[in-house]
This record gives sequence, C-alpha cells and structure tokens, in this order.
Amino acid sequence: MKPDLFEAPDYYNLDELLTEEHKLVRDAAREWVKRDVSPIIEEAAQKAEFPKSIVGGLAEIGAFGPYIPVEYGGAGLDQISYGLIMQEIERGDSGVRSTASVQSSLVMYPIWKYGNEEQRQKYLPKLASGEWIGSFGLTEPDHGSNPGGMVTNFKDMGDHYLLNGAKMWISNSPFCQIAVVWAKNEEGRIHGLIVERGMEGFSTPETHNKWSLRASATGELIFDNVKVPKENLLPNKSGLGAPLGCLDSARFGIAWGAIGAAMDCYDTALRYSKERMQFGKPIGQFQLQQKKLAEMITEITKAQLLAWRLGVMREAGTATSAQISMAKRNNVEMAINIAREARQMLGGMGISGEYSIMRHSMNLESVITYEGTHDIHLLITGLDVTGLNAFK
Repeated sequence: MKPDLFEAPDYYNLDELLTEEHKLVRDAAREWVKRDVSPIIEEAAQKAEFPKSIVGGLAEIGAFGPYIPVEYGGAGLDQISYGLIMQEIERGDSGVRSTASVQSSLVMYPIWKYGNEEQRQKYLPKLASGEWIGSFGLTEPDHGSNPGGMVTNFKDMGDHYLLNGAKMWISNSPFCQIAVVWAKNEEGRIHGLIVERGMEGFSTPETHNKWSLRASATGELIFDNVKVPKENLLPNKSGLGAPLGCLDSARFGIAWGAIGAAMDCYDTALRYSKERMQFGKPIGQFQLQQKKLAEMITEITKAQLLAWRLGVMREAGTATSAQISMAKRNNVEMAINIAREARQMLGGMGISGEYSIMRHSMNLESVITYEGTHDIHLLITGLDVTGLNAFK
C-alpha cells in the first residue's frame, strides 16, 4: 500500500466557516483514517472482508453517535461535526462510513429519539463504545423504494410480540448484536422493535458476491416466530415517518461522506497528473486534463457549500427532508462523476488497487442507490417544488 499523501482541497477557504472544534474533530478523524484505514482497506476490499480491527478506532474518534448526548455515551457534538467525521471516513472508504452511518443514524438515533429512558441507558453506551454493533431493518426483498409496503409483521401474544418476516441489504447484519427492525402490527401500523442476537428464530445470513462496498459486511435479517419482549418496542414514534426520520439523519451523513470520496479521487488524479509524463511533459499540462481537474474542484466546492449550509440548518432544526434529499442526490452524483473522470485520467493504473479510485467508484454505485435511489430523491424534490405527487 502506498503512503497516504492525501491533502484536502479547500478552494473557497471553507475552513473559515468552521469552528475550532469542527477542525479538531475533522483532523482527528483524518489522521485516524491515514493511520488505521488507508494501510489495510485495499486488502480488505479485495478479500471482501470488513476489517473488524477498526471498530475501536471508530468509537475513539466519535464516529458512533457523534451527536448523541454525553450522558448516553455519545460525543455530544453538533451536526456539522457529524458531517465532517463522515466526510473523513468516506475519504477512506464508503463501506467503513456505512458501518458508522448505520450505527449512528439508523440504530442509535431511533433509540435516542423514539425510545424510552430505560432503552437509552441499556443500549446507547454499548453502541457508542463499539462494544455492540447494530443494524437497521427496513428494506425487504420486495419493498425498497416503497418501504410502506413492507410485509414483516408482529402480533401481540400477551406477554410478548411474535415477529415474522425478512429484511435484506442490511449493513452490519452478519455481526450485529442488535437490530432496530421496522414491522407492522395487526392494525398495519409501522413500529420499531429492538431485536437482540440470540433470540430464537432470529438469523443474519451474510450476502456474498458483491462488487461494491466489499469492505462492508452486508446481509439479511430473518425473523421466524421471534419472541420479542414488549419492553423492546420503541414507544415514542410510530408510522412510516419514524424510519424516514432516521433516514434523514443517514442521508445527511451521506451528503458529507460523498464529498470525502470525491476529494480523495480528485487529490489522487491531481497528484498523478503532475507525475505522469507523456509526450515529454506531465499530463496535467494538457488542456483536457486541466479541464477535468478544474471541473472536479468546482463541483467539490459547490458540494462543500451545500453540505455546510445544510449542516447549519439541521443544527438549527430547520432543514427539511426534501433539502436533505437534494444534498444527498447532488453530492453522490458529483462524487461518482469525479471518480469516473479520475479513473480515466489514470488510464490503466486507474483500475489498479495501487490507487483508491476504482474502489471508490464501485462503492459509489451503491451509495447512489441506498438510503433512497437517485431517481427517488429527484421526485422528492419535484414533489416539494410542485406540490404534485408523482409517487401516486
């Protein structure tokens, strides 16, 4: 593995918009990625293995529930700090960021927001420390973009609930200790249930043969007459809006994370353009290569401004779901386009594991689809600006 020489681009001096705490949090995450992720991530991706050795480091840099209050084991940081941590982790690898995103936004967030005090005290400290890893069960084999059509269900059996169904494309599922699972009750109302490993009838088979997110563990959640204690129901919010609120937090993190992947591809291509000689001069001296680099840094800068402004609004509690959708869609598209252009700039070397670009490109093919597909987010914006529902 080549040394990690990454230098973050900041063409518009956006560091001036950040507090000293923001920069300290970001720089700690950046150094950790350079030290503990970059040296091992290519081999992990080639082997299609999640590097479990990094879980403790993720906890140490505050990647598990950065905005969760300190009394529950979180770091008590603001939303921009959360975004910056996700940016730095995804600069290393989207799959590693997925692990942190799921833990923070899809497991800890609903327990914090929708759970009761007993649930918060029981689960959040162990999740924040990395002692426990969680997963989020919403997507089903036949219900992805339409999660409200889910068939996973639970019945009230008096002293417990009986849960049946299956979820798929679940990050962290093969080794999770708990899963926050969304299912319909007998009246068809969606509720969140905390399912713990070891409950009879609960299994988590791993998904193999992935070409994307290869350094992330993905699997299924299968429930075959699982007895779930009644105290494991999240009591403070139900309906489809509950899991969608979690997805807002996750999509916000992705909007920042994608910038990290784009910055890594840009930085690699820029460095390569100054070193690679063709026709007697560095390829960075050719107009077409400069066009690519100029467009990359322009799009990264626009995405940075979009994410920063969204972070300000989200911290103030004014950011809408549609605004979050716009940022997720724009920034992931920006990142995948930059990865493709950077890959071309490196020619044949662009597909080699000696560089990170092809891995980023493959990963982003998943990121552009999960937590709401590229097209679904477009329609969310369309609904917001027209008031006309294209989903019906």
